[in-house]
Amino acid sequence: MASLGLVIFILSCAIFQAFPISSSNNYGGLFPELYQFSCPQANEIVMSVLEEAIAKDPRMAASLLRLHFHDCFVQGCDASILLDKNSAFKSEKEAGPNKNSLRGYEVIDEIKAKLEQVCPHTVSCADILALAARDSVVLSGGPYWEVPLGRRDSKTANFNKANVNIPAPNSTIQNLINLFNKQGLNEQDLVALSGGHTIGMARCVSFKQRLYNQKGDNLPDVTLEKTYYNGLKSICPTSGGDNNISPLDVASPIRFDNTYFKLLLWGKGLLNSDEVLLTGNVKKTKELVKSYAKNEAIFFLHFAKSMVKMGNINPLTELKGEIRKNCRRIN
Repeated sequence: MASLGLVIFILSCAIFQAFPISSSNNYGGLFPELYQFSCPQANEIVMSVLEEAIAKDPRMAASLLRLHFHDCFVQGCDASILLDKNSAFKSEKEAGPNKNSLRGYEVIDEIKAKLEQVCPHTVSCADILALAARDSVVLSGGPYWEVPLGRRDSKTANFNKANVNIPAPNSTIQNLINLFNKQGLNEQDLVALSGGHTIGMARCVSFKQRLYNQKGDNLPDVTLEKTYYNGLKSICPTSGGDNNISPLDVASPIRFDNTYFKLLLWGKGLLNSDEVLLTGNVKKTKELVKSYAKNEAIFFLHFAKSMVKMGNINPLTELKGEIRKNCRRIN
């Protein structure tokens, strides 16, 4: 009998025949068919591990999507985020945006171990992150896209860039645009990829400022809808509770859909970096929020395209990197 993941995978592909997200172009030396002969079971192995992990912990889908994002924004999509510290460098895991926040490393370890058994020294950790992000979205009800493959793994990490390049939850709209532009991503990519917040949770420390001291005047953010605001206060008190969590999409926190954008229109965006897409006085981002709230198919199409684009940020190919045996350490 077909597994649930396979059924969702097939349905997702069928839905998107109307919007084929093809990556058959050469994306800087990356190709979707790369492991077709060298490791034909790769997709199946990734999906089977994710099915089990997400069934146990539905929040894991968002965690794996975020892991890929935080990897790509620091020296490109090279799995540097997975490296533990050693004598030569500090780990990106210890950087401000990642410490006590990023999750899912053990799921990537499990996928890697299974791939190494079947196809030793073939599938890179960077490609595993890209495939896990795509399949996590599919298993949550989101779009399918072809993932260009062939990234190599870095031999170093960049703790400092991890502290600077990853957008903070209290970012202004201009700050967000600048950080995305720095990675070759535009305003449409920013809004579409922010839609990844349709799944997952955020810690109280990420939105406390909005509840109690948005502009340094000990007052809340006026854009917050009142009932939503009162609910958040019960989760996130003025002092303590920093690690308490709240859904980024309060209406459907484990389903990948366009509700996130509808909530923004209703004053129910959790993070400042979510809300400013609508209220930050940038016409393009405001229009896209409204468009995605109205039309889920357009959001899915743009999200898939932007994920392919993000997955192509400065990949290491051929001799520039390596294929790690263990994602936590260089060979």
